[in-house]
Amino acid sequence: MNVEKIKTYNCPVEAAMDVIGGKYKAIIVYELIGKTLRYNEIQKLVPQATPRMLSKQLKELEADGVINRVLYPVVPPRTEYSLTELGNTIVPIVEALCSWGESYFKLAGVPNPCD
Repeated sequence: MNVEKIKTYNCPVEAAMDVIGGKYKAIIVYELIGKTLRYNEIQKLVPQATPRMLSKQLKELEADGVINRVLYPVVPPRTEYSLTELGNTIVPIVEALCSWGESYFKLAGVPNPCD
């Protein structure tokens, strides 16, 4: 975690949005709840993310201490991602976002694409 970065925030919401407000960051955190996934598995779960954008979001989450990245020195290289202790503190927020999204679909009369 970059402690110097924290000093530049003007409020807690700004810090929270910086950490999980990226285009796919909350989705990545959601998919990692209680799991360890390889890069290709995450890519399949977040197909709308380009490989470049997915890599960028994963690197940012790792830099912020939200996810743990383990690179295994095998051929071909295997990389696994999981939530850190800090990442697990974000789980209730992401689950609340999911719940709100389900309510939104229901109120809008739109079928939930996750069902």
